[in-house]
Amino acid sequence: MPLHVGHVHVRGLTLPGSELCPRGQQSGARFFWGPVLLYLPRRATEGETMPARPCPLCAHRSLALGQQYTSLGSQPLLCGSIPGLVPKQLRFCRNYIEIMPSVAEGVKLGIQECQHQFRGRRWNCTTIDDSLAIFGPVLDKVTRSCAEGTSTICGCDSHHKGPPGEGWKWGGCSEDADFGVLVSREFADARENRPDARSAMNKHNNEAGRTTILDHMHLKCKCHGLSGSCEVKTCWWAQPDFRAIGDFLKDKYDSASEMVVEKHRESRGWVETLRAKYALFKPPTERDLVYYENSPNFCEPNPETGSFGTRDRTCNVTSHGIDGCDLLCCGRGHNTRTEKRKEKCHCIFHWCCYVSCQECVRIYDVHTCK
Repeated sequence: MPLHVGHVHVRGLTLPGSELCPRGQQSGARFFWGPVLLYLPRRATEGETMPARPCPLCAHRSLALGQQYTSLGSQPLLCGSIPGLVPKQLRFCRNYIEIMPSVAEGVKLGIQECQHQFRGRRWNCTTIDDSLAIFGPVLDKVTRSCAEGTSTICGCDSHHKGPPGEGWKWGGCSEDADFGVLVSREFADARENRPDARSAMNKHNNEAGRTTILDHMHLKCKCHGLSGSCEVKTCWWAQPDFRAIGDFLKDKYDSASEMVVEKHRESRGWVETLRAKYALFKPPTERDLVYYENSPNFCEPNPETGSFGTRDRTCNVTSHGIDGCDLLCCGRGHNTRTEKRKEKCHCIFHWCCYVSCQECVRIYDVHTCK
């Protein structure tokens, strides 16, 4: 999820950052954000609520934001120097500055996952929208940093104890996803306070990203015993690898529900809401992604939609799918060049115990869109 270029949606879903997804398909990157924040630190004590103060890395800031904060984990964070933060996010940053490096890492994680999932599409996450489900990675990173003890304002989750199972006992540090959810909502949803369809969509998709991680929490165990006999296992509650979350959300993206915009008159003025376009179909749940606008084709550069076009993109000449040269290059054709690559080859295992390899030069054909 790279540069910020105006408003970008993916299929009506807005992505993380500042409207980074190409217009229409706003679900692309956003759904990755909701989960990212779950990988954060600190848990609120019983009955405590996190003050409404979001932080910097996130929603409405596109890839540019992710790139800008790559080094946040090792350098002092100056909240006022982060462009694009709304007042609520700025307050969050100043009040919870200790977890901001984790938020930054979460945003970066969401961007990288988006780029991986869309690597074969015409829109390959070169920009990111208002960051919906993309806030999953933030949640993910905040939760993990809490469990790792890198923050003093959060820690392990003590709620998932209870009686142990047969042959195992509770131990280690269970990851506190609830705290990550709090941080993700405070930060990711801070910008979504407008009474319009975009905000309604973004909040829904952000929540879908967070819910995905919570649904995939699982028991992780370590064996103890002589020679790895696993006589006893120590187990704790853990989040899945974020690649699994990305794969799941990508499937949700491909089956996102189309919505229509409705306007209602309320005390604060006109408010836009979303409802399912087709009454015959099952309405979307909190776990589904939604969109209300179709995407452009992304074939040509267009700053207004955040499209960089597909010229010079590498394509698969043997594929008939969207990553194939016919579709990815939008019918313009492709160029082919040869490329030499050094690779390890003729590897042999020697007793005991090492592997020796030779270095071979192989020639590959590389195809790029005209």
